[in-house]
Amino acid sequence: MITKETPRRLDPQKIVDSALVLADEEGTAAVTLRRLAQLHGVTPMALYRHFKDKDDLLAALGDRLIANVALPEPTDEPWDKQLHTVLTAFVTALRLHPRLADLTLLRMLVSDEGLQISERLLEILTEGGFDVDDAAEVGRQSVCTLISLVTTDPLTREDNDPVKREDSLRMKRAALGALSPHKYPLVTAAADTLVCPSSNDRYYELGIELVVAGICGVLNKE
Repeated sequence: MITKETPRRLDPQKIVDSALVLADEEGTAAVTLRRLAQLHGVTPMALYRHFKDKDDLLAALGDRLIANVALPEPTDEPWDKQLHTVLTAFVTALRLHPRLADLTLLRMLVSDEGLQISERLLEILTEGGFDVDDAAEVGRQSVCTLISLVTTDPLTREDNDPVKREDSLRMKRAALGALSPHKYPLVTAAADTLVCPSSNDRYYELGIELVVAGICGVLNKE
């Protein structure tokens, strides 16, 4: 839980730390400079010395998520294997803060770390056979798809409270299960997985595999 701190010299990174916890618990709507000022025991003006407004603070949160990506070093593996590894590293970092994943989209070509990831993706894709412009389009759409994969994780959209979350999932499963199996035989049979994947890890593994397979498929069609 977030606790108030005694007044002291503010460290911008500590402010981002608090904003990250607050956003994880309550969503980005709860992240305000006034709320953070209260948590740090200072006036809002003290935070304005580091962040000009809420958008500036949210940008810092996006940069933090990108900075947390453990970008793998190049290897001698085939380009598609390296692509899978880089995309997995990207998704792994975003999974820790699914409610904030979309904040990274506008920061990929702004922050140093985002530019490094972008450069690496372009290197891999051009090595695979795409020209630079196609690599840029494929890379951009891949990143957008994976961000969406994280933000639409079925569990992310549920209440943080485990009891309320399970109650919600149970009601959704029951609603699908109550459909006519004669009219919707496959939907009713797959009700549990349609509502929530049986394995969260597999959910992400499959999503990344689909992106990589799609990229390979596009390249093979050219």
